[in-house]
Formats: sequence, structure tokens, C-alpha cells
Amino acid sequence: MDEKTKQLCDQVRETAYAIHEYHGTGHLEKVYENALVHRLKKAGLKVEQQKPIKVYDEDGTEIGDYYADLIVEGVLIVELKACKTFTEEHTAQIIGYLRSSNIEHGLLINFGSYKFKIKKFILDRFKRSTPQPILSLSLFLSFVFSALSRG
Repeated sequence: MDEKTKQLCDQVRETAYAIHEYHGTGHLEKVYENALVHRLKKAGLKVEQQKPIKVYDEDGTEIGDYYADLIVEGVLIVELKACKTFTEEHTAQIIGYLRSSNIEHGLLINFGSYKFKIKKFILDRFKRSTPQPILSLSLFLSFVFSALSRG
């Protein structure tokens, strides 16, 4: 991962965590989505909300659309949830977005749990293999950010 994308992921993570700390749990996913869009745009980032991603069959025929919650700076898909825990369907959803968009980096963020949870996915464009989460953070991340913010 190049340094610019790493910094972008860090910025989105820190912003999402700040939203989780301020708003807590219990809101609809759309509230967290709007808050993240607002704060990222305020920070000067280009954010596309509910961006349609075309899905094509192997012969190039368009067969449908996905709607990614956020695409940040054109290089990072952010999929948001407000549920108790991630499921296999959530993972499949972001993997589908990465494959269909040819964007390599994705974050899956859950605001619905008392523990802030985020997973990072990277798709190897050349292998077209199933992306694997390379980072799964929960209570430990909450603790680290809390400790840093009290500093």
C-alpha cells in the first residue's frame, strides 16, 4: 500500500472513531454516513456518497449496480454498518464492491456495536483473488484512541 493511501485510511479511521465516540451507538446507518461525509469533506477530502458501481458479466454486459456508501478520493471504498457485529454478508458486500469497481482498498466500519470495529480489505487487481481483511480492530482500538485523545 502506498503511503498516500495508508494516510487516507488512517484519516478515515480516526474520523470514524471520533464520530463513534461523539454519537455513540443507536443511530441509523445513514446518520453515521452523513456525519462521516460531513467531517471528511470539512477536512478537504473528495467524498462521493451512495456512488453507483456498475457490475458487468464476463462478456462485458452490464448486469446491475451496487451503491457504495462512500468512495473517498477515488481510491477507497468505505462501507458502513450499524449492527451488533459484522457478518459474512457484509464481507461479501465489500469484496463485491472492490471487484466491480477495480478499487483496491476498502474499509468496513461498524458503528452499531459498543466496541468500534473496522476491517481493512485490499484487492490484488492482478490476481483478482478474494481480498482478505488485513486489519480488524475492536476494543483495543477504542482503548488506544481514548488514551491518545486524553494524552
